[in-house]
Amino acid sequence: MFYLKYRPKTITNLDNSSVKEKLTNLLKNKSLPHAYLFVGQKGTGKTSTARIFAKSVNCLANSFSKKGDSIEPCNKCANCMSIETGASPDVTELDAASNRGIDEVRSLIREAAFLPMTCRYRVFIIDEAHMITNDAFNALLKTLEEPPETVLFILATTTEEKVPKTIVSRCLLVNFGKANREDVIRMLKRIQLAEKISVTDDVLEIIAKNSEKSFRDATKLFEELVIQNKLNPVDVKHYLGLRSQHTLMDLIQKKSLKDSLLWIEEFSESGGSFKRLLEELLEELRYMLLAKNGVGTLDIITSLSSAEIANLMKLFTEAYNTLRISPIDSIPLEIALVEFYNRNKVTN
Repeated sequence: MFYLKYRPKTITNLDNSSVKEKLTNLLKNKSLPHAYLFVGQKGTGKTSTARIFAKSVNCLANSFSKKGDSIEPCNKCANCMSIETGASPDVTELDAASNRGIDEVRSLIREAAFLPMTCRYRVFIIDEAHMITNDAFNALLKTLEEPPETVLFILATTTEEKVPKTIVSRCLLVNFGKANREDVIRMLKRIQLAEKISVTDDVLEIIAKNSEKSFRDATKLFEELVIQNKLNPVDVKHYLGLRSQHTLMDLIQKKSLKDSLLWIEEFSESGGSFKRLLEELLEELRYMLLAKNGVGTLDIITSLSSAEIANLMKLFTEAYNTLRISPIDSIPLEIALVEFYNRNKVTN
């Protein structure tokens, strides 16, 4: 699969440009903090970055071994190769979603007491760290605060607020944010060149916009389109069941309830994703609201007032939150539009 085959293996190849800079600065500092908290939504590169970090600090051919100035892992030495294949006795990955109890954490603490067998540091990567129980976190607290000099902890989570503040305060926070459009397109072009796939920039743009700001989701969608041989903009839009959200926004601004509902009906029949549609609409409304109030660089003209935009954002957010329990996907959006038109006293 593309997302596994083209997972970054060096700092240079990291797709998340902001994290690339942060990691570079951390490793160049040489005085390494002993605990890190990687925070970001799914598919933003937290686990890949943790593995690259583990390889960098343990590489036998870079500046950590006093060989040159590079902080990049060589991916050729015994340490790099064993970490890459998951065979290193000194790099442990723990999935806290299925290993969240106090017994698992106590076992990890016992392991941390031993010196590294082949590497410079023992690195413990704890994925989905927010799933760890309170008792297990309490057991980990002392070790996390004062670990042996040869031990590094990397905790990764999608929800920082679920990690106890006592744990957060003992870690260096690295925020991964969301995958931005430019980084996603750059990653897709890297895969495109490697696989020698003929595809236009328009298609990559569509994939980036429909990837839920996740590198992994973008990669999986790209592979799916390649397998289905749908690599021109028309086929991609049809495959995704897309209709231009700008068309619907035009109808909303014209305050045409009947035309808006007809548009939604067509969108539904074509198999469009209402989750993606509402995300796109909310993003456009946000830019409108900012532009209306002199914020941002986009020159957006809209007939909607700031109050109407704010009202729509509230209604669409409610519709978005209701999607998962709605028996029919189109209902939340249809209700939101009817409420909007009624509040603004618009007639057909």
